Amino acid sequence: MAESKLVFPDRVVLLDGSMGRELRKRGVETRNTIWSATALLVAPQEVVNVHLDNIAAGADIITTNTYGIIRHELAREGIESEFESLNVLACELALQSREQSSGDVLIAGSLPPLRGSYRPDLVGDHDEIEPLYEEQANILAKYADLIICETMSSAEEALAAATAACKTGKTVWVSWNLHDRHMGVLRSGETITRAHELIKHLPISGFLCNCCPPESISAGMLELANLGTKYFGGYANTFVPIKADWMLDGHAEDDGVIIDRDDLVAESYAEHAVDWLEKGATVIGGCCGTSPDYIAKLKALIA
Repeated sequence: MAESKLVFPDRVVLLDGSMGRELRKRGVETRNTIWSATALLVAPQEVVNVHLDNIAAGADIITTNTYGIIRHELAREGIESEFESLNVLACELALQSREQSSGDVLIAGSLPPLRGSYRPDLVGDHDEIEPLYEEQANILAKYADLIICETMSSAEEALAAATAACKTGKTVWVSWNLHDRHMGVLRSGETITRAHELIKHLPISGFLCNCCPPESISAGMLELANLGTKYFGGYANTFVPIKADWMLDGHAEDDGVIIDRDDLVAESYAEHAVDWLEKGATVIGGCCGTSPDYIAKLKALIA
């Protein structure tokens, strides 16, 4: 098991930026069902390059490229048997990036939704999904310094993921996915406070919100601040509003890759982050659509 290096800087902690969208920008052709797994199979060096560029931009934490490596999606592509090896490879590439950079970054293992992002209606029953989360968390724990349960669209989804992650003994952060039309509440419609009530008994040391508009994170930041943990904050995406029944691999006209907003370049994104910091955020970063230049702008805010 990787030796923990869990010493956070004595200032605001800076997460990295997007992986999947950034790989697409760099010319890596990824399949919608298994976008991150595709990159591991066809362009592992580009995964390393994205990690290295985020480290160079000032990130304190890089996130394993494991967001899309889940059994449900791999099975649809006929490669479910590679579930463990792909998760391990993603972790090894993150470790390799840290070693190449001679940096002191931490590695966060990404524990993602199991039935698609932004879809609280597809989460599944707790007894069904917790064992799946436990399987992936146990792999990540062998390599990562901490585990982030990311883009959790409902209180129940976060409960299952966090319960599994906490069993590993690693430091665990939970990041909820907020609504892009009803600012400051989860995709499920639940409040941050309600979602926290369901997991406050677990040893979770950080609460975040991610992959939603920066305005929604701003709306929820004071509620995050009231949860009583040292580490809280957010990392937004740059997307236009997402429809309720959106699917990455769906067949509707507005399914698939989401387009970016015109008004969220690195400079304007950083202006939203200023608001988060003024409300007390101790962790900031970028999600889908951001890139190392966004992280560099955030680094300048906290330097």
